Amino acid sequence: MDKPDCAVGDCVQMKKPHACGSNAWRILRLGMDVRLRCEGCQHLVLLPRAKFEKNWRKTITENDTHQS
Repeated sequence: MDKPDCAVGDCVQMKKPHACGSNAWRILRLGMDVRLRCEGCQHLVLLPRAKFEKNWRKTITENDTHQS
């Protein structure tokens, strides 16, 4: 699987949805750890980079987020 091509501020889709039902996450920090904010409930999580790369599915464009 390719490494994700994303930057701070991007919205990404992860493998599994959050407990609130949203699968859109905003990237707040990239480094050894990745800080994400759920776009549905604004919950913050900090994942190790390896786990983020394993669970990342795609980067969501602004058009995708407005349609759902």
